[in-house]
Amino acid sequence: MKHSKQQMGLDFNLVAEVEELVAGVDEVGRGPLCGAVVTAAVILDPNRPILGLNDSKKLTEARREKLYDEICEKALSWCIARAEVEEIDELNILHATMLAMQRAVQGLHITPKLAMIDGNRCPKLSMRAEAVIQGDAKVPAIAAASILAKVSRDREMSAFELIYPGYGIGGHKGYPTPVHLEALARLGPTPIHRRSFAPVRLAYEAREGLVTAGPLQPSAIPCASELAREEGGAANIDVA
Repeated sequence: MKHSKQQMGLDFNLVAEVEELVAGVDEVGRGPLCGAVVTAAVILDPNRPILGLNDSKKLTEARREKLYDEICEKALSWCIARAEVEEIDELNILHATMLAMQRAVQGLHITPKLAMIDGNRCPKLSMRAEAVIQGDAKVPAIAAASILAKVSRDREMSAFELIYPGYGIGGHKGYPTPVHLEALARLGPTPIHRRSFAPVRLAYEAREGLVTAGPLQPSAIPCASELAREEGGAANIDVA
């Protein structure tokens, strides 16, 4: 791990000092009212250090974009995966996130010995897995995964801004901001909105005349505000 310590001052004691391949895994997009939940898995190359890795939420957009390219170039293996809106509505956001994490790890062309997962729970994997709370600010490989996932999802949300104008998706990235909730009440849901999330469900019911239309509030979706604070904001799988 000697070379890896150059990447940034993170807690490398969390990574076993043994000769084994460690994948970092993270997600972006649990809290938004629309769009897929996107995950990434990254195995870093200790001989090709990447300076400035950090939790993607603590980096500027320009810095994330630059690091995205460097991670894709220097990592031993990386994979960006996702769970679609339909899967989120069918499974719920937690299980859809676990599914997307499984896809990211399975998409690596090198099988890691250990998967370090950001958060407090792990998906079912074929290798050993460890959950690391706030891992994207502690473990370089998780930080790298958070950058790939966030840049990928943010780019997609910017593209949706052009397809579904008026919602401000390119700015809030789908999170339940006042601007988004007002547009949802005024314009109604789009095909990329998550029907299982309370504000979207209420907007559908208002359109169908089942409830009286009115301003939607962030509190209408449990934990959405907390998830938004935690996270900041293609094909099914991108791999290398």
